[in-house]
Amino acid sequence: MRSVAFCCISTGEFHYPKRAAAEIAIRTVRDWLTETGGGMKVVFNVFLDEDAAIYRELLGLAS
Repeated sequence: MRSVAFCCISTGEFHYPKRAAAEIAIRTVRDWLTETGGGMKVVFNVFLDEDAAIYRELLGLAS
């Protein structure tokens, strides 16, 4: 596999806090990339502008 995409798991129907979910997802991906030496493209797939803003902020990306 060369790439993988993650959506905002459980933040819709199950009402898991969006920011907490993003923090967990980003931390988990960063840890995995560090442990495995990277080399994989990871996409955080979001449906709402609010979600995109959270991910951009946490990833240090411009809006």
